[in-house]
Amino acid sequence: MNLQEPVSHVVARPSPSDILEWHYVLEGSEGTPFAGGYYYGKIKFPPEYPYKPPGIIMITPNGRFMTQKKICLSMSDFHPESWNPMWSVSSILTGLLSFMTDNSPTTGSVNTTAADKRRLAKDSLAFNCKNAAFRKLFPEYVERHDQELHSEQHVSSQAPQEDKSRAKLEKHCDSSVEDAKRVDAPKDERRNRKQPFPTWMMLLLVSIFGVVMALPLLQL
Repeated sequence: MNLQEPVSHVVARPSPSDILEWHYVLEGSEGTPFAGGYYYGKIKFPPEYPYKPPGIIMITPNGRFMTQKKICLSMSDFHPESWNPMWSVSSILTGLLSFMTDNSPTTGSVNTTAADKRRLAKDSLAFNCKNAAFRKLFPEYVERHDQELHSEQHVSSQAPQEDKSRAKLEKHCDSSVEDAKRVDAPKDERRNRKQPFPTWMMLLLVSIFGVVMALPLLQL
């Protein structure tokens, strides 16, 4: 009983206290609603293994299989007649990952929308990290989750600072505009104010042209 060759998107390790119980993590395949998800479960082998098939359950909510319920596969204990003693842990989990992206109904399956599966995939790692056995057997995924949390907290802390800087800049721009308006206002007022006609010019015009001739000029 071993994992044999490494399998893409699959990690499996035996329980420290029971060699017949294996814990696994399936990473959701790209291009499917499960992408970005981490699905934790168990394989329970009978004492007669490899001559009898194991039971398979999934613990992480996933939208494809019921949790904590045995899944019906051709390589599970639902179908001992089709079991092949040559199948390894790798073979079983590769088949489970492939069947997970299929929509064929089976005992232990559920019917959900693609949106539901994507939401569960997003929440899967956080859900798994609450499980003590998962944290002990798969520390690399716990570390990944902690890093994601740190990144999210860093982004969240940056957002209020950016908002404050933006508000301060907008306030500065508004005050600059108001200052400019106050400076320009006296200029406009002086420009629009009608200049009084000089008295000496009025007397000169009257003396030269007479009162009748000078009045139109004074109205200019």
